[in-house]
Amino acid sequence: MSEGPSRRAVLGGVAAAGLAAVAAPGVAGAATAGRGRGRFAGKVVVITGATSGIGREAALAFAAEGAKVGFCGRRAELGRQVEREIRRAGGEATYVPADVRVPAQVKSFVDGVAGRYGGLDVAFNNAGIHLGKPLHDTTVEEWDDVHLTNARGVFLSIKYEVPHLRAGGVIVCTASSQAGHTRPGHAAYSASKRAVHGIVRTAALDYGAKGIRVLAVDPGTTDTRLVRPDGIPDDVWARFKEAWGPLNVYGLPRMAEAKEIASTVVSLSTPEFSYLTGTEILVDGGMSAGRPMVFPPGFEPPA
Repeated sequence: MSEGPSRRAVLGGVAAAGLAAVAAPGVAGAATAGRGRGRFAGKVVVITGATSGIGREAALAFAAEGAKVGFCGRRAELGRQVEREIRRAGGEATYVPADVRVPAQVKSFVDGVAGRYGGLDVAFNNAGIHLGKPLHDTTVEEWDDVHLTNARGVFLSIKYEVPHLRAGGVIVCTASSQAGHTRPGHAAYSASKRAVHGIVRTAALDYGAKGIRVLAVDPGTTDTRLVRPDGIPDDVWARFKEAWGPLNVYGLPRMAEAKEIASTVVSLSTPEFSYLTGTEILVDGGMSAGRPMVFPPGFEPPA
């Protein structure tokens, strides 16, 4: 995600101001709850966009629960790191470089994982990109790239996953809280995530008779590469996160951690939610339950 001068100025100002930290009780416990119980022992999980952020944390969490994990992403070095991390912990994982915008690569990735491990039980379609620009400043190429990745990427993934999914299989797709409520400058992103909702609802109807559940998870603002601009020092980013909570969140006064969204995905994929399908699970810390977000002049919030 591109970074404008206004954001760097705000981040620098936040660092200088030294705003008081906002406690985030229970994050570690919530993120790791249930790990190691073997809920996915013998199961096969395929994940798109798992080289960082929510996808990475989901790959680690599923593997810790005993799943064989096949995952893709465009950044091969990061993908290999995640693969090694899972294997060092005693898990089973296979990384495949693949771009969800390219049909042949998606098919090869999904077919390869299913062939190696003998089918699929869970698919987490997480790959996505962000764009924050006013509509009139958005180029046709930028619009198409967002939709090719966020919407068509989900379509292609489901298209090639369904033939391999066993009865009782689960598909979870990452949408966004902005699929339900957006803000200025996010037309391409919001529209692409609303498309994910449409795909999920229809796919749930198409494949319910096969015993396949299809869901969307709608994260609110989450501390990932899509949110944190490149080149921002850790201390500056930490202070920005401290400011983000009390200024802009109506509910839990903090950003989500990627582990928390991944934990939601893992839980939704268990038989405990066997009658849940064709819907979106909003995980935004209560932000959308409050009043609309109003930011100070010149403040450019993250996604």
